[in-house]
Amino acid sequence: MQWYLVASLLTILTSSQGILTTLSKTNGRYRYDYATVPFLAEVFKLLVSSFLLWKEIPKSPPPKMTTDWKSVRLFPIPSIIYLIHNNVQFATLVYVDASTYQIMGNLKIVTTGILFRLFLRRKLSNLQWMAIVLLAVGTTMSQVKGCGEASCDSLFSSPIQGYMFGILSACLSALAGIYTEFLMKKNDDTLYWQNVQLYTFGAIFNMARLLLDDFRNEFEKGPWWQRLFNGYSFTTWLVVLNLGSTGLLVSWLMKYADNIVKVYSTSMAMPLTTVLSLFLFDFRPTLQLFLGIVVCMMSLQMYFAPPKQIHHDNFFLSGVQHSLSRRENI
Repeated sequence: MQWYLVASLLTILTSSQGILTTLSKTNGRYRYDYATVPFLAEVFKLLVSSFLLWKEIPKSPPPKMTTDWKSVRLFPIPSIIYLIHNNVQFATLVYVDASTYQIMGNLKIVTTGILFRLFLRRKLSNLQWMAIVLLAVGTTMSQVKGCGEASCDSLFSSPIQGYMFGILSACLSALAGIYTEFLMKKNDDTLYWQNVQLYTFGAIFNMARLLLDDFRNEFEKGPWWQRLFNGYSFTTWLVVLNLGSTGLLVSWLMKYADNIVKVYSTSMAMPLTTVLSLFLFDFRPTLQLFLGIVVCMMSLQMYFAPPKQIHHDNFFLSGVQHSLSRRENI
């Protein structure tokens, strides 16, 4: 399967996630425990990966599966990073408002590029670096509200702790993705076996989070397994399936593409979400949103432009500059 087909499908599912989550609300609130959604999504990914691995084992030659503890022990690390990241997110929201937090979240686009270069030793051209920065600018531009609104003033009025936690959150998010790509590509194990290891630990850590929430609330609503499906509707199950399918596509991209492709896939979900929101919700697009989408599309073209096209454009620009210099000399 071509990576751009998987990336396109990831864009569609990513744009659907926010819409499905909104539709799962009843009278503006969740009737289910939203913390159970990631847990069930991890279980879904684990079941799908286990089934696909089971189907692949009888093949000849059999798929490669490294069962050495030195290899297996590396797979809980992404879950640990995400666990720390989630706590840093909550700490960030103590100091900044939701709109500022959302805008600062775009820093992970740039931090992913930096860690991509430092840890995976992957070289990017100057044009690709410019494209990554443009992507961060475009997504930020689309999220900034009108300058006359009060929320616009709060962007630069938060305590310094909020910005520090925001930067740390962006670095942790990028680190988790980069480390996952490293795990997927460090050997030629079958993708499904690697997924089984990832999602087993993912389910364990999410279960631990549910249990920790129970202790914090002193089991006021009973143990988590008794209320696991409380308030679930058909739309809620779609949220779970969509989130789980998104994770499976991300792991495929980590194995056969890279983190930058994933970043672009999730960022390009913004234009699609905008179009769908126009029809499903009372949504009015702003000029900043339109300009942000245009900048993101320019970034997409710059990063994935074929080398022949870049060479042709550079040759054309060199010719134009040479012609202009000759006219000035005349």
